[in-house]
Amino acid sequence: MTSTGGGSEKVSVQVVIRVKPLTEHDLENLPTRFQRQIVTTSPYATNQIVVEGEKRQVFNFDNVFPPETTQQEIYEKSVENLVNKFIEGFNVTILAYGQTSSGKTHTMGTADNPLIPSDSKGIIPRAMSTLFSTINSIHHSKNDNRKFSIKVSFVEIHNEDLIDLLGEGVEEERPPVLIREDSKGNIYWSGLQEVKVTGVEEVISYLAKGSQHRQVGATDMNEKSSRSHAIFSVTMLQQKFIPNNNNGSPLSPTTPTFSRPGTPSSRSISSRAPSRANSVMSSRFDDGEWVTITSKFHFVDLAGSERLKRTAASGDRAKEGIAINSGLLALGNVISALGDPNKAKYTTHIPYRDSKLTRLLQDSLGGNAKTLLIACVSPAEYNANETINTLKYANRARNIKNNAVVNQEEMGWNDVGHLQSLVIKLRQENSSLKIANATLGLQQQQQQSSSGIVTPGRYSYFRYTWT
Repeated sequence: MTSTGGGSEKVSVQVVIRVKPLTEHDLENLPTRFQRQIVTTSPYATNQIVVEGEKRQVFNFDNVFPPETTQQEIYEKSVENLVNKFIEGFNVTILAYGQTSSGKTHTMGTADNPLIPSDSKGIIPRAMSTLFSTINSIHHSKNDNRKFSIKVSFVEIHNEDLIDLLGEGVEEERPPVLIREDSKGNIYWSGLQEVKVTGVEEVISYLAKGSQHRQVGATDMNEKSSRSHAIFSVTMLQQKFIPNNNNGSPLSPTTPTFSRPGTPSSRSISSRAPSRANSVMSSRFDDGEWVTITSKFHFVDLAGSERLKRTAASGDRAKEGIAINSGLLALGNVISALGDPNKAKYTTHIPYRDSKLTRLLQDSLGGNAKTLLIACVSPAEYNANETINTLKYANRARNIKNNAVVNQEEMGWNDVGHLQSLVIKLRQENSSLKIANATLGLQQQQQQSSSGIVTPGRYSYFRYTWT
């Protein structure tokens, strides 16, 4: 039995722009005549970005971060509130999009390790620090009885193959990672190893381990260019007790345990002296119920979105570039179908199945999630075409509407013993109601008889009900 738990929000995909500062490496490799910075932020609006050139273009987003913006500022202004929503039980997705060497991996923190200075840490380590800090505070609270379980997974899409970056053993001997869809339309993947974690250090260690296995290669634009799309996922399971008392004061719940009684017989149900086990179960149901809240946090580090000739790639690198651009093209088609007002009027089919990337992100774009797209751009004139394409791509995503809900389910609906106990309780309550109704009918009939009022057939109806 699934409910939203009162948490359901119709929200737009949030889009922010980060302008990368030109580094010494950029100045050494870019042609001198194309080093002029043509991307500026408006001094009058924090959500506006201007691209100068043959044609001056202005774009508006939820937020625009100039080159001097720190990692901490980006996290506090755009991400921290999403971590709180994740703890409430909402699914959350953050995507980093942009050309190679525009700062996606740096912003996301996908390649984080203990050697990186604290002020340079990206979104993932900062989000995990907030997550576990909040959980520790909840554990020390006397008024909050939630129990948490957290698992992480790390998968990459390389040449349209799903690869488990945390998998153990020889890659050829691992089970294949497959994309599935449950009866409710939620997307999940099977064959992927999920590792239980209890602290930030564990998360960072698995993040570093997976990053070492990720496909990277040298191109003309980056010596360590990511040649695959990577998705680092955090799944949180909460167990929460919801009391049934009217005044809302907290009760003292016990940890739920579901026994497995034998199949109930009609004789045991009709007995007027219920067993002690049934009495305990009935009392537990009367006090309140334990619910399970499952939420997922996807951190998506997309590969570079530039034209193949810009990378001067050949051989395997060229094949990787073609696969990358195919996935991004499919992602762009999904964004256009969902966010382009002109196409939305007559588009009835959303091409999620055109690539594994869009299939994995089906819940994040137009589905059940709160989604943030961070578009990273270069300010140099040399990258003007890629920058404008990225801004147009991101601008369409702002029109996408998601329906984010808290995925809450009463505990025990997959437990046979719990369901049997619940059936016993409901049958006992049903029998009690029949007896109460019959008794009330007899009392009314006796009152009518004593007052001289006779209602033909009424006594026989209640007598039939009694038996």
